[in-house]
Amino acid sequence: MTTIRETAERWTAEAIGFGRATVIRVVGPAAFEVGSALLAADDGRIAGSVSPGCIDGAVAEAVLAARHGNYREVVRYGVSEGRAADLEMSCGGVIDVLIEPAAPVVPDQRGRPHAVSTILPEGREAPPRARVTIDVDGMMSGTLGDAVLDAELAATARVAMQESGSRVIAVGPLAVLLEVDAPVRLVIVGAGEISVHLARLAHDIGYHVAVVDARSAFATQERFPFVEELLVGWADELADQAGIDTGAFVVAIAHDPKQDDPAILAALARRARYVGVLGSRRTHTTRLARLEAEGATAADLARIHAPIGLNLGARSASELAVAILAEVVMERRTAAPRPALISVR
Repeated sequence: MTTIRETAERWTAEAIGFGRATVIRVVGPAAFEVGSALLAADDGRIAGSVSPGCIDGAVAEAVLAARHGNYREVVRYGVSEGRAADLEMSCGGVIDVLIEPAAPVVPDQRGRPHAVSTILPEGREAPPRARVTIDVDGMMSGTLGDAVLDAELAATARVAMQESGSRVIAVGPLAVLLEVDAPVRLVIVGAGEISVHLARLAHDIGYHVAVVDARSAFATQERFPFVEELLVGWADELADQAGIDTGAFVVAIAHDPKQDDPAILAALARRARYVGVLGSRRTHTTRLARLEAEGATAADLARIHAPIGLNLGARSASELAVAILAEVVMERRTAAPRPALISVR
């Protein structure tokens, strides 16, 4: 599955004209979050979505109209506080969508987290001046035209990148859409068949995926064509290259203590956001004893999700991958208690 960013890059390279719609506000049960985007090309093609499907056709038409008239505007879809909107959403929610005749051109960030700011229009306006891009270190490309406003924007952008969330912010008198490109980092330890399916699924939902395995015969580009990092070696020694840090979701599924245990210890030491490991409860009991002998504390061990994955009744490698990714998504999105887990011997 091709991501919307990849589609935009391809259409640009092919000189295909297209505009963009971006969700900037969500009220009620609308399914998609701020930053969700849809591209509409002059040749009729559509990529991405701003809804489960109920308004995407109308949004695409609005984008093409904006291209024809060379304007941008914010359009409301749904019903809010008794006011009729442009098109009712079947879910009952309300979203405001920024309609633009062209997508922003962002300097190449080489995969590093960054944010792009767009001043929101008041009514129907001509396309804005160049947007401001802020990288993970706070360096800016472009300006709002005021040093104080630039500093405020950079500070807010750094927080947004840490939280991996796009949002609308107030910067002085300006309403600004801050789009964050800081993909969730999923580090998969072990390059077996479950990992092949898990890497593909994670890529499809926009995650930044690293796969680490000491066995070069398994960690091959042919098996993992979609991953951002494919590393041959031991995960604890390659923790920096793999991106194991406080924002990482680490999945240890080599099903081999020689690979899994050092990876788990490295993830715990680096305070990874999530640490999950494959195996039965009985296997995990012996694993905990080994990790404790290596210096892991009781608080560290309590952070490990094992057996990994939601209880979906999974049996095949592809189904197990779905169960694992489902738990990762749940842990990222909610603090609710976990359902029962899957168990693999």
